[in-house]
Amino acid sequence: MPSSRIALTGLLILALAGCSRRGEIDATGGIVAVRSACPTASIPAYTGDVTLFNPPQSRDAAAIDVVANITDLRSTCTDGAQLYTQATFTVNARRSDASGARQVTLPYFATVMRGGNAVVAKRVGQVTLDFAPGAYRASTTATAGSYVEKGAATLPTDIQDKITQKRKAGDADAAIDPFSQPDVRAALARTSFELLIGFNLTQDQLRYNATR
Repeated sequence: MPSSRIALTGLLILALAGCSRRGEIDATGGIVAVRSACPTASIPAYTGDVTLFNPPQSRDAAAIDVVANITDLRSTCTDGAQLYTQATFTVNARRSDASGARQVTLPYFATVMRGGNAVVAKRVGQVTLDFAPGAYRASTTATAGSYVEKGAATLPTDIQDKITQKRKAGDADAAIDPFSQPDVRAALARTSFELLIGFNLTQDQLRYNATR
């Protein structure tokens, strides 16, 4: 497997499909719940770029060697016995010294989070940028993928029924938002996943991004 391709396995994800928006009242008086069948791909705060210094311990602007950023993150999902989510992204980089050819390799992570706070799986890959002689800029693409089983993150039937049951004006529960109920919120969290992609930064690099 190429270093820029990551397989994140063992995830359980399901969706309620539909064309209406989440929380919308349908013609029968029930609430339509729309959920993605695959994790949403995103870049966590402060991990979408990295700065290399020369010398490494310096943080002076004059010592900036290479700056790289992740952009154009996109994901697709293929249905089958397992759902396969593939995320693609571009890494753009700029160096300060364009003399001669140079190759720079940067580590990145692909992490699947459950419910916004639990790490299900994490893998680290590498992306390599090739600077041509005299060129200040370089760019490359990379991918990250996750295989998921359909049945593992299905909302319990009673939770689905609670969300989509018919509601009529005047009923005791007509004014209650089912998404505000603790058992519904907990079930949604258990079956909500994100595919997070960013540079695998050191503590110093992360601190630099957060405080610059």
